[in-house]
Amino acid sequence: QVHLVESGGGSVQAGGSLRLSCVISIDGYDDYSKGWYRQTPGKGREFVACINEDGFIDYADSVKGRFTISKDSAKNILYLQMDDLKADDSALYYCAADRRLIAYIRDLHILPRHWGQGTQVTVSS
Repeated sequence: QVHLVESGGGSVQAGGSLRLSCVISIDGYDDYSKGWYRQTPGKGREFVACINEDGFIDYADSVKGRFTISKDSAKNILYLQMDDLKADDSALYYCAADRRLIAYIRDLHILPRHWGQGTQVTVSS
């Protein structure tokens, strides 16, 4: 059984910071690639960042240098530290997990299999 629950969203001014958290309950936690996506109304889900158990990390170009993905394997929590937020970062942010490497399926335009319910981030300029 797979269960992902995000938290930490909110409203901030441009230039501010937020940290998103995702508690992941999965049998075989270490076998999964984990990541963050975001979605705005009328658009599809957009890749933000991913992390594998071997330490591989990747980011979307739009967030490189501003966002940091990390995980606490002991607590099964995935984080996304978001700094220097911009109005364009406003979106519903989703935590995702898949046994396949997210960086690999992303390039094939395939979305991860497991999702949380999303947490809203609103950045005012």
